[in-house]
Amino acid sequence: MTVRAILKVKGQRVVTVRQDMMIEDVIGTLSREKIGAVVVSDDGAIVAGLLSERDIIKGLSEHGAKLLSLMARDLMTRSFTPAKMDMPILHVLDIMTQGRFRHMPVLENGRLAGLVSIGDAVKARLDILENEAMHLKEYIGGR
Repeated sequence: MTVRAILKVKGQRVVTVRQDMMIEDVIGTLSREKIGAVVVSDDGAIVAGLLSERDIIKGLSEHGAKLLSLMARDLMTRSFTPAKMDMPILHVLDIMTQGRFRHMPVLENGRLAGLVSIGDAVKARLDILENEAMHLKEYIGGR
């Protein structure tokens, strides 16, 4: 299974915020959308960074209450590993595990095409395993 297959089921909608959005508003967006990270992009296509709950907690530790007046650009993770549409899900899981991060923007021709979370990747992997188990049971049962 590839990233493309995951996005075909999940959809390609990605919540983005501009670099100049106040952290207070980013937190509101995360809460309203019930998500753990946003892509930081001024035009919705070119990824400047990622901003996750972890980044906000780290910012709270470093800046205290001043955190709310900071902007997305002040806390975002600028270095990220993008996924490609044809990337196998096992490769995505390996990269996320090794890098200790939970979200990968998907780029196609240098432009944002989706976002894959560790939850998406694990669900896809479990679906594959469940399908394999079903086929093995059918094979063993002679059907």
